[in-house]
Parts: sequence; structure tokens; C-alpha cells
Amino acid sequence: MRAVSKNKYAVDRDILEAAFRHMSLARAMADIYDENRQITKYVHSTSKGHEAAQLAMAYHLTPIDWVAPYYRDESLLLGIGMSPYQLMLQLLAKADDPFSGGRTYYAHPSLRDDDKPKIAHQSSATGMQAIPTTGIAQGIKYLKTQNIMDKEEQPVVVCSIGDGSMTEGEVSEALQMAVLLELPIVYFVQDNDWGISASGDEMRAMDAYEFGSGFKNLKRIRINGSLFEECHHEIGKALKWVRKHRKPMLIHCKVPLLGHHTSGVRKEWYRDDLEEDEKDDPYVFFRKHLLENDFSESELDTIVKETRTQIEEEFQKAVDAPAPEAHTLMDHVTAPSPITEERGERSPAGKDKVIMVDAALYAMDEIMSKHPEAVLYGQDVGIRLGGVFREAATLAKKHGKHRVFNTPIQEAYIVGSTAGMSAVGCKPIVEIQFADYIWPGVNQLVTELSKSSYLSMGKFPVQSLIRIPTGAYGGGGPYHSGTVESSILPIKGIKIVYPSNAADMKGLMKAAFYDPNPVVMFEHKGIYWSKVPGTEGAKMVEPDEDYVIPLGKARIHLEADPDRIKYGESLSIITYGMGVWWANAAAKSFEGQVEIVDLRTLNPCDDEAIFESVRKHNKVIVLTEETLNNSFAQAIAGRIQEACFQHLDAPVKCIGSANIPAVPLNQDMEAVMLPSAEKVKDAISELLEF
Repeated sequence: MRAVSKNKYAVDRDILEAAFRHMSLARAMADIYDENRQITKYVHSTSKGHEAAQLAMAYHLTPIDWVAPYYRDESLLLGIGMSPYQLMLQLLAKADDPFSGGRTYYAHPSLRDDDKPKIAHQSSATGMQAIPTTGIAQGIKYLKTQNIMDKEEQPVVVCSIGDGSMTEGEVSEALQMAVLLELPIVYFVQDNDWGISASGDEMRAMDAYEFGSGFKNLKRIRINGSLFEECHHEIGKALKWVRKHRKPMLIHCKVPLLGHHTSGVRKEWYRDDLEEDEKDDPYVFFRKHLLENDFSESELDTIVKETRTQIEEEFQKAVDAPAPEAHTLMDHVTAPSPITEERGERSPAGKDKVIMVDAALYAMDEIMSKHPEAVLYGQDVGIRLGGVFREAATLAKKHGKHRVFNTPIQEAYIVGSTAGMSAVGCKPIVEIQFADYIWPGVNQLVTELSKSSYLSMGKFPVQSLIRIPTGAYGGGGPYHSGTVESSILPIKGIKIVYPSNAADMKGLMKAAFYDPNPVVMFEHKGIYWSKVPGTEGAKMVEPDEDYVIPLGKARIHLEADPDRIKYGESLSIITYGMGVWWANAAAKSFEGQVEIVDLRTLNPCDDEAIFESVRKHNKVIVLTEETLNNSFAQAIAGRIQEACFQHLDAPVKCIGSANIPAVPLNQDMEAVMLPSAEKVKDAISELLEF
């Protein structure tokens, strides 16, 4: 690549002047950061070498558009109207950092300003931004087709990404959905031929432009990122095309990397091609071009001097700005839920009992009837099947295939797209077919969804309901019977519910839908239909349409006799899901001696209800279907030991599945592995003897 002027790309003089000023600001910022390495101690990247392409993109974006910059895109941020001072506040992790309040890295924006393109939160994980950003485009298309968004507005979405990131599998999932659904998104690929110290020929068999040819009907262009006028002209055409035709496009932009990969990985450690790259420096070329086109040397020198002075002043101002106060540490971990108390009628008179799977179906139907912004998608939930457990049966037929639809086998996209859908105002409900298949989606759940509220200072909580059938029964075998809540629970910033009966299923599902945070809802398929012996009690009268249960409130499923409690002849069982019914069956052999606490929500967990029960009975069993070692059950036991040690008359007893890596297919082996009513009875007998 060599910079060669092309006069056909003429640009207005005021734009050229603005671009030179912004480039000069970006260069002065890179210089002052490097000159003050003891102060700019947090890891950061700069846009040195990428400025022309980024500014060209920025100048074509409007306040109705959405853009997902990546960590080298400071020039893009300057171009849309952010000041150097605002960016420096983030660089130095200051309290007034407009993006994250000092919580996240430089050039990691989140923005809802009325006069600028919107920027949803995204992580540093390269390539991970492709799915949530494609979800934004998916949400925009849905809202426009439903006339929920202004008909006259034609927003476009831009996903900025490095060429090295294009090798990520999740990028392929995003591209697949963009062309499949014909979404108004531009993948703006900045190719500097480096991924930290790995060069392009080490990382890829083809560049992004060539890779994009594998996605049918993905329009593609190549541009020279060293030439501002070419970038401005071609990017303008590209955005105009996407704005009009509402289809995806890939822009492959070749740029030199003239700065360090990051401040922590410096170019002099490994680069041997800097002299070659510097021949394509867009700033040097742009200055030369301007001098040949009616700009004077003194005019440009004045801009350089002014921008350097501005950067020095704003940098010192940022250095002097206050740091975040310690008391703000826990702000915005989650957004506040509107559901703070149980409301509605749990057991309306004159209504029949329903099974759990139908209670969920009725809840979904009521939600979709009331909220046109609600959509349901996942594998096999569409009109032909309605879910492999028929949990979405009739919904597509009633509410339309545009609202209830199948996706490819792409768990990462299913989960991650909800971040983008939520950002634009959709209310996504998605399904992972089995808990064993959640793992491809965990990357997005951890990296993007869980941190969005916290790192955007509450600007972008992700309203996402993720339904996951779980649990073992009847010889489902490995990959269809797993229980994985202990692996998901350490993720902060999400909520987890796990109902054990039809009434709770409906009340929790409604509350989860209205919660503005990501909610994972584990649904035990062994009690979906109450076919497993001992689970008949999971059938309950269907609550009314207004019934909701605040997340984080346990329920006493079975109470013990006061006299038994008084004389120390009782115990408590803390459990959830199928554990409620194992405990319920076992308790029949110990009339009046067992209290069963159904947690219902695992995060937030109702610790007070747990501790109150323990202090009442002084003996406790924690029961789970999961394998026991390192489990949520053992975590609860630890909290009980810490908070209630002086009240315990016996060690906390934990019951769970055998510590093996998968549920065996053979039903006899499955039975040996799992807890059961008999195993719980034995534990009760043993504990009551203390």
C-alpha cells in the first residue's frame, strides 16, 4: 500500500480543515501520553496511523446512527464530537469519565448523547463486539418493521473491528445473521496487518475482504486508509447505500500501525517494518496534500501549534480532575427492577391446575400480547415445532414468525445479540435448547451482557431473558441432562432464577421479563409435565395475568410443626428446582419435622430466609441436583457456617449428585448418580439424631 492522491475524491475545504485539526489533536494526544508514561499508567492504545479512515467514518455518522468503536478508535470519537478532555478523563480513570466513571479502558465508550451517534457498551475482547452490534441492527430492523420506530428515520449501524479479529468464530456468527436477516450494518474493518506481535501472514489465510466473499450477498469494498479523501468519499457512498437498501456491507480499509499496539506492548520490542509503514503515514500525506490544495504552510503550522497547546491544557486539567469516590464502587452492578413485591393473584378461584411448561407458555403469550417490542428466538422455537419441549407451541402462529423465530445453531449469537436488541429498546427472550449447550454463549454472557450496566454507569443495562431447560431424568444422557448453575452463578451482573412449580414459573418469568438486567432462567425439564413420580405437586392453579414474584425472595414450601421445632426435633432443607420434590417426598416420613425452603432465585439469593430457617431449626440440609464439589450448595453451606455457627447443633449437610463429568445414559447409572427421596430420607434420619 502506498498513498497516491486521487483528485476525483474532492472534499469541501471546511471538512479538510476539520480533518487536519482532528488528526493533529490525535497526534498531539499520542505524543503527550508517551511523554508522560508515569502518569498515563493505565493500558491504552492510540489511533496513530488509523486517523484518516476513522475520521472519514465519523463525519458521515448522524445522531440517529449507532457505532461500536474498538479500543484504537480515539480519532473516530473525536470526529463524532467527543473532546480530548473527555477522552483523557477515561485515560486517567477519573470520576467524570463520561463513559464509565473511571471503570474501564481508554477509548471504550458508551454514549447516549442526543447530538451524537449512540454507542452501546462493548468489551476489550476483540471480535466480541460483532454480535452485540449486529443485534443492534437486528433490533432496529424489527422496530421499523413493527412501526415502533419513526418511519422516516433510516439509521445505520457501524461495527468497527480489526482485521485480526475477523478470525474469531463469533464474527462469523454475526456475519451469517447480518446477511440472513438483511440488516443495515457496516463492518468497518481496519487492517493494519498486526495482532499484537503476530503479523497477518501468521494469523490468517485471507484478509477480511476475501473472507467476506463467503457470505452470500455481503457487499464489500476496499479502500486505502492512508488517503483521507478516498476514505471520505467511499465511506460516504457505502453508508448511503446501506441507509437506502437496508443491507449489510463490509469495508476493508488498509491502514498502517504507527503507534504501539498498546502502551504496555511497545512497537520497538518487536516491529521491524516501521520504516515501511511510515511511508504510508496518513498525517504526513494529508499535510502534503493540503499544501498542494490551497492550504498554506503557516495555516497548517498554526493548527498544529493550537492543537498541541489545547492538548497540553486539557491533559493537565484531566490530571487534576478528581478520582472516583470509594462509595461509588458498587453503583450500577445491576439496574433497579420495577418488581419489588409480590403482586397479583397466585391462586385465582375457579381455575384449573396447569403443568409448568404450560404456565410458561401462558406467561409468554401474555407478555407478547402486551408488549410489541418483545421477541422470542432460539433453536427450534419457531412455528414448525415451538421448542423441543413444546414450551413455545402456538406462539409463532399467534404472534407471527417475525416475532417468534428460529436461529441457526449459534448460541453465542443467541445470547450476545440480546445486548444490542436491548440497547435499541427491544425486549428479547431467547432460548438455549439444553443447559449443556450454554457454553458457546457464556463468552457473550460474561464479556458483554454482565458488565454492560456496570461499565456504562447504568446507561446500558441489558434487558435479556435467557431460558434454559436443564436437569436429568429418564435417561437423557450426557449433553441433554446437565445442571450448570454453579458455573453461571459466579458471573456478577446477571440474575438467575430456578422455579419448582407452575405458579412460580409464571410469576418468576413475568418478573424476569420486566427486570432490566440479564436473567438466566433454568427450567427443569423433569418437572415440566410432572411426569416424574413425586412431582405432581408442581402442577398448580395458574396465577392471574398480573402475578409477579420479586427476584430474590425464597418461599417456604413446607412448614414444620411448632412443637417439633420447640423441642429440637426439626430441621431445615434449603433447595430449589427438582430438589424441592425430593425433599417433599422424603419429608412425608418425618411428619412435622421438616421445613423446606425453596430458594426460587439463586442470584440474588435470599440469604436472610436461609439464615432465619437455620436459626429456627438449628439443623440444616442443603440439597442440589448438581455435582457437589465446588457447588452452589457448598457455597450456601459456607455462608450458613459463617452467619449461623452459634445456632448450629450439627454440621451443615450437603446432598448432591456424584462427582462425575456427565450424566450417564443408562437409567440405572443415572439413578445412582442423582439425589433421590431415599437419599434425602437417610440424611434427615442421620441429622435428627444429633
